[in-house]
Amino acid sequence: MFKKVLQGLNQKKVKVFSLFLVCSFLAWFLSNLSETYESRANLTLNYRNLPDSLLLGKNSENVIETKLRTSGFQFLFYNFFKKRVDVDVSQVEYQNGQYILTDAALRKQIDVQLSQNISLLDLDRNRLVVDLYQVASKEIPIRANLGLQFQQNFIMDGVPQITPDHVMVKGPESEIDTLTEILTEPLQLTNLAADFSRDVALVFPKGLDNSIFSVKRVNVSGKVVKFSEKVFETSITVVNSPEGYQVKTFPNAVTVLCKATVERLKSISSSDFEVEADYAQLSGTNNNTLLLTITRKPENVYDVRLSEKTVNFVLEQQ
Repeated sequence: MFKKVLQGLNQKKVKVFSLFLVCSFLAWFLSNLSETYESRANLTLNYRNLPDSLLLGKNSENVIETKLRTSGFQFLFYNFFKKRVDVDVSQVEYQNGQYILTDAALRKQIDVQLSQNISLLDLDRNRLVVDLYQVASKEIPIRANLGLQFQQNFIMDGVPQITPDHVMVKGPESEIDTLTEILTEPLQLTNLAADFSRDVALVFPKGLDNSIFSVKRVNVSGKVVKFSEKVFETSITVVNSPEGYQVKTFPNAVTVLCKATVERLKSISSSDFEVEADYAQLSGTNNNTLLLTITRKPENVYDVRLSEKTVNFVLEQQ
């Protein structure tokens, strides 16, 4: 019984002594943190106020090492939290082909952003070279990369609509001067029998690392209509006949297949088409056939095709 009492007392002494050691360490630790120290800390750079004529390149420094004087509490804060400082790019100077923020300007910008009880003693450089370049701008048309398959007797009315239909690119002139168009990602649609509308991403060429684009996605839409076909017979007109001769074709008329909406076909007649055979195309050859060309057709139709592409002829002296 007496032995158990002694063991209990010894355990209490150990706990009290451990608590004393912890309190003593905390007192020592807090006392040291309240003292002033000089040490180094890394600051993350945040570039701002870029002039409209300049763009920030990808090789700009992101971190700068500083020597600071402050209390241990502040250094503890900087070790656990990354401190960001703004760099006002509008204050850069152009020197020997580089954009430079001088030591004085850099120190002033950093110093005003530090707490009042922190002193900036030194930087790891005497100037900051900012990766900037003169910007050029260019408006580039967008072209839809479409693969469309329609149900029977359906077709797209007109051309696909792209919104927006252009993209503004800004970057080094050497990067963007060869750009002529920007394609969308491939859009494959099958079994179409109704209007369509899709948002698709743009595909930017490689090698444009320092260029920025005003949009990255566009809307591509199209109107799909049902069409019908109708055959029209129209006479053949011969042009550039040789002097003193008349060119007679066999036959003297040809059929034309026209695709359009049913309502549109109702308003179309044979007189809306003109088919020519140009005798001058022979150029002295002994060929007895002439190529046929549609030289006039009605508006707002989807397709017009000749039933025959050539016609036979004979020369009759006048």
